[in-house]
Amino acid sequence: MSVIPNIASRIIYGTAWKKERTTALVISAVLKGFRAIDTACQPKHYREDLVGQALVELKEKHGLKREDLWIQTKFSPVSGQDTTQPIPYNPSDPIRKQIIASFTKSLTNLHTTYLDSYLLHSPLQTDQQTLEAWQTLSTLQDEGKVKLIGVSNTYDVRILATLCKVRKVQVVQNRWYEGNGWDKSVFGFCKEHGIMYQSFWTLSGSPSLLSNPALLSIAATSECTPEQAVFKLAQEAGVTPLTGTTSEIHMGEDLRVHKLQLAKEGLGKEYGVVSSMLIGQ
Repeated sequence: MSVIPNIASRIIYGTAWKKERTTALVISAVLKGFRAIDTACQPKHYREDLVGQALVELKEKHGLKREDLWIQTKFSPVSGQDTTQPIPYNPSDPIRKQIIASFTKSLTNLHTTYLDSYLLHSPLQTDQQTLEAWQTLSTLQDEGKVKLIGVSNTYDVRILATLCKVRKVQVVQNRWYEGNGWDKSVFGFCKEHGIMYQSFWTLSGSPSLLSNPALLSIAATSECTPEQAVFKLAQEAGVTPLTGTTSEIHMGEDLRVHKLQLAKEGLGKEYGVVSSMLIGQ
């Protein structure tokens, strides 16, 4: 399995919606200590090419080698693309050809010969198309071009189980927030089958959690921010959070989470409330 190098913090820097700021923010994140970067070959929401520019500058100016970093990107089907912008493949081509074209474009954008993790950005329109796409990712893995393969935005356990019959799903990246009940069924499937579960929208999508008195008590007693407490609880539950902060201060706070020791004494009730919300325990 492709382990995220030197990432005791178990946290990934997400690059969605950064637009022209992408290069500068990725450089800042890596120099702060992030070693795992998430992007997608989807001009609608990502500038994968500017992530690649950041990787070049980090190597040339700061000595960061490709193998020092863990890079994850995605194939975005036509349904997830903005057709007014350049699409990295011909949408009339067969699924396999679309993925190969998008994958090749990603390698070019990111100035690399391999990916640490490659995801389907979402299931395709039919189960058959999704399986065809999954088989293509499996072939890329067999060829040594990708270390891990997985899916994103997949909330149906049935789909995961079907894919696992062809090749084990190794990564799932989903919204993990109060609005979808903390994705309990998929998260449970991932825990049971040893699948890396990556979360996004956890903070921005959970305002009532961040203001919950139980969480605030845990954070205050632990001398950390509520956001840090959420990320720490997520990591302890087996979740790998994504953070897309544009603040260097928050980047530093996020990276310090792995060293954080949450206070336990006298907070059993509070932990019970928060744990019940996050993981149904």
